[in-house]
Amino acid sequence: MSNFRTDTLWGNREEAGGRNREDVRRSQTYYNCGTMSSYTQSVQSLINELARLPGIGMRSAERIAFHLLKQRPDEAMKLAEAIKDVKTRIRNCSVCFNLTETDPCAICSDASRDQGLVCVVEQPKDLLALESTGLYKGVYHVLLGRIAPLDDVGPKDLTIDALMKRLASGTVLEVIMGTNPNMEGDGTALHIQSMLAQFPSVQVTRLARGLPAGSNIEYANRNILADAISGRQRM
Repeated sequence: MSNFRTDTLWGNREEAGGRNREDVRRSQTYYNCGTMSSYTQSVQSLINELARLPGIGMRSAERIAFHLLKQRPDEAMKLAEAIKDVKTRIRNCSVCFNLTETDPCAICSDASRDQGLVCVVEQPKDLLALESTGLYKGVYHVLLGRIAPLDDVGPKDLTIDALMKRLASGTVLEVIMGTNPNMEGDGTALHIQSMLAQFPSVQVTRLARGLPAGSNIEYANRNILADAISGRQRM
């Protein structure tokens, strides 16, 4: 049985896609009562389930459903098997909470990684983005979300306690705060920083912010310029 957190790919609540459950319900009610009332129950059920996916409306769900119906049975079943496979095999790493098929994950098991350097990120997709640079040689800790009081998400809903246990082992020397540069991300980073005060030997840093290479100052917004000025470096 998988212990994979259902919100780890898309973030907290209905963050991705911009469609909430009420929007989907209203769309389904309209289609069920009107234009799609002639569909069989199985086709209607497929369309309704597809419409629950982030960024997929009822019209798009209808097109996908009929695309699947046109495919050969073995081709269509590949999608069903892929969904079943990912839901039964993918889990959260017991160390860093990244998505993995083996526990611990490949990054935590890599002896060439610097186990004393931990980068804290919100979601597995953030980890993948940092890994794609090929520059980071430490390990990670995935929070599986961020503190968002308006969404009823608090510190206990994240993996902060597990992070504290990792630090208590004494092997971690530096924690890099890699949360998103927004209100919730910064609030989460500040909360973790306050908890890290009990580990005086652990250095706390954050990812650099400011002007991206190749950009023009005139097009940068106020927050980017503020971060660039406060984070200026010696030439």
